[in-house]
Amino acid sequence: MTMGRDSLAAVDYQGDIIRPPSEAFSIILQVTTGCSHNRCTFCGAYRDRTFQIKPTERIEQDLEFAAAWCQRQTTLFLADGDALALPDSLLGALLQRIREKLPWIRRVSTYATCQNIAAKTDAQLRHYRRLGLGRLYLGLESGHDPTLKAIAKGADSEAMITAGQRARAAGFFVSVTCLLGIAGVVHSLEHAAATATVLNRMEPHQIAVLTLMLLPDTPLYRRMQAGRFTLPDQVQLFRELRCLLAALGPHRTQFHANHASNYFSLNGRLPKDQERMLATIDQALAGALPLKPELYRAL
Repeated sequence: MTMGRDSLAAVDYQGDIIRPPSEAFSIILQVTTGCSHNRCTFCGAYRDRTFQIKPTERIEQDLEFAAAWCQRQTTLFLADGDALALPDSLLGALLQRIREKLPWIRRVSTYATCQNIAAKTDAQLRHYRRLGLGRLYLGLESGHDPTLKAIAKGADSEAMITAGQRARAAGFFVSVTCLLGIAGVVHSLEHAAATATVLNRMEPHQIAVLTLMLLPDTPLYRRMQAGRFTLPDQVQLFRELRCLLAALGPHRTQFHANHASNYFSLNGRLPKDQERMLATIDQALAGALPLKPELYRAL
């Protein structure tokens, strides 16, 4: 959003606002602060705050601001960590207000945890979809149950599959995030193979692959410092990515490994671009592909 100094002060953004790369040009409407789970050992995004729902009056003021100043933006992202944690009545009312105040918005999106989806009935999910919530970003991270337990994700692979399938059945565009390196060196390829198995059962519309970057003041970082976790090196990460990609299919999906945390970018549609992307990974493994310097990698 392009805003002047005075206009920027009218928007109530609390803390650092995190959103998916594909929401870079969306209106960011912060309706909660923090994350309702906030236990994942690798994540440092919300450790300095507790999960809270923002006052309805404050959200309404931000909607008024968007109605006046954001008419060129056609997508809207509900922040912070998981707005789907809102009680049913509040979320339904919010989506209805967005339709009324911002009728030109063509898509509303939000992060969603497996637990959030499990807490909603199928009828509620379909209702949100009818009210304009179109895209859910679900953090799978891994399909490997020992890894999911180790990172305190709060759900096993079967629960993740059920959440993804229910979201798809309700009509949502489902984007699933996976993390290279999250299983460490020991379980690297097991993590990749198990993640592909889960994705094949979920059949998400989009798969986004990031690379783990260890953040200070997180439990996983402290495990690394204590010698109880070893992050795979570049070659091991590329092998992990290859194992994951090679095992996907035959469902059609968008595949992106172009996040700032990755050493090189992959973009394509499966299954038609699978061989091309595998060849690119092979180039990286052979040392024939320029890699992103550590200085330019970021979350």
